[in-house]
Amino acid sequence: MCMSGWQVYEASPLFAVIRFPASITLGGWLGGALLWHFAVMWILVANFVAYLVLGAFTGRLRQTMFPLSIRALATDLAAALRGKLSHGDLSQYNAVQKLAYLVVLADIALVVLSGLTIWKPVQFPVLRTLLGGFDNARIVHFAAMSVLVGFLAIHVVMVALVPRSLLTMIRGR
Repeated sequence: MCMSGWQVYEASPLFAVIRFPASITLGGWLGGALLWHFAVMWILVANFVAYLVLGAFTGRLRQTMFPLSIRALATDLAAALRGKLSHGDLSQYNAVQKLAYLVVLADIALVVLSGLTIWKPVQFPVLRTLLGGFDNARIVHFAAMSVLVGFLAIHVVMVALVPRSLLTMIRGR
């Protein structure tokens, strides 16, 4: 989805210094990129809704993401920055992971809402107004996508640092 989004971005860049080479974009041209983007959009939305519904229904969302305290977050963040974060039980999220996953859930919701605003600005005037207009919605969408790309990059680094975590990341437990 990012690759087709980058191709769409290239048609009307938000920031003159940020350009994406054709080799990392998808779609070949604006129309092709939009087709890919809208096709994958429905997969993202369906997966996100299914994750939230199943997580709420089974209690797994509450069980894995909470409780989350500031004290635990500060302790785990300090340990992570020193490279001393325990990886004994990979099935249990530490406070930093809980916060990161909660941020990603909120970020995906923001990606979807800002994407709807960009896609159908006339049909979603309230969303457009809440996001500060069409142009600001584009910036929000780009920034929210950047957070997801950063999250993915951090996961790749974590697999390199703790290789046995790959299976846990794939299975989700």
